[in-house]
Amino acid sequence: MADSDPPIHPKPLRRARTPLPLPREVALLLQGGGALGSFQSGVYERLDELGVDVTWVAGISIGAINAAIIAGNEPHRRISRLKKFWYTVSGGMPNIILPEIDQIREAMHLMAASTVASFGVPGMFRPRLWPATMMPEGTTGAISFYDSAPLKDTLDACVNWDLLNDGPVRLSVGAVDVETGNFAYWDTRGPGGNTRIDARHIMASGALPPGLPPIEIDGRWYWDGGIVSNTPLAHVLNHQTDDMLVFQVDLFPAEGPMPRQMTDVYSRAKDIQFSSRTRQVTDQYLRLRREHGAIKALLDKLPPELQDKPEAQTLRDILDVGSVNIVHLIYRTRDWESGAKDFEFSRSTMLDHWAQGRDAVEEVMHKGDLIARNILNGKSSTFDLDAPDHLKEKKA
Repeated sequence: MADSDPPIHPKPLRRARTPLPLPREVALLLQGGGALGSFQSGVYERLDELGVDVTWVAGISIGAINAAIIAGNEPHRRISRLKKFWYTVSGGMPNIILPEIDQIREAMHLMAASTVASFGVPGMFRPRLWPATMMPEGTTGAISFYDSAPLKDTLDACVNWDLLNDGPVRLSVGAVDVETGNFAYWDTRGPGGNTRIDARHIMASGALPPGLPPIEIDGRWYWDGGIVSNTPLAHVLNHQTDDMLVFQVDLFPAEGPMPRQMTDVYSRAKDIQFSSRTRQVTDQYLRLRREHGAIKALLDKLPPELQDKPEAQTLRDILDVGSVNIVHLIYRTRDWESGAKDFEFSRSTMLDHWAQGRDAVEEVMHKGDLIARNILNGKSSTFDLDAPDHLKEKKA
């Protein structure tokens, strides 16, 4: 297709209040990351303001909580319910206005994290009355430091479970089976049959050991999905059925500076572990797209008598079903944050993360014409805001 030719896109497009056209499927994918999850809420708030209508949300751990709140509320209630959740869990520490001095911010950050370690998080988890070593063997109290029962009440107050399961937004959340080590996805539009998701599934997705206890569902026990994979990207791409725009919201950056002291080591190791190689997954996916393109080009050149052969039809059946454009929105760690950043639930830090999420969307939308061009032309690419005002594109 020449640059001057009109775009060919036979499938109907929706339109946001931005110049960005929307394919039939718009997915919001949310990593796990504890206290960093308010960044995702800021991302969703800004996307909603721009009229980007999400049709599928998928999450792990704190991402599963945010995803459940989005899918389990009517559009006009989603932001208020996200705020209800985040103001509840950050209610243990007041919003203290701090000077922009890294040493002071770091000291308060570590103090807030210590408070969480000692007293838990309101509406989320609390310390057990007795230490794990004094609890009866085989009980959840013997294999976890905190009780996550408060989270069920908080979820029930923030989520309409009937709407979540029967409403217009598809929800997928993942956890890992403690005994088999197998990853499990619960999906309200699953290919093997829909799952009725309730608070247990969301709590299981975020049951990170040894802090939180495993959650029992239908006779199986589950831990946080981030132990296996902290992003639902592969699940969503494997079940794509149409052209798709994906906003992949990562809370742990895969790339980072060389550690300079021991506290940096803990933080950097956690970033690498929980970034879940998102870029590797997308690179592999784009490579697969290129291979599929070569197969399709060859099939199209076959004479008619060969195109109708069962072998040729088998190859056509495995080809991708639509284009996909993946936009990476990655939380960038503040200089004053440590390896405790994912369990520092102070109000001031929560608001800072939320604002960063909004800013990340704004920076991407300044380059939205690149994404729009791909959507209109049915192309596949990934987009990564790897530096301020620079949106890097990788094409299939």
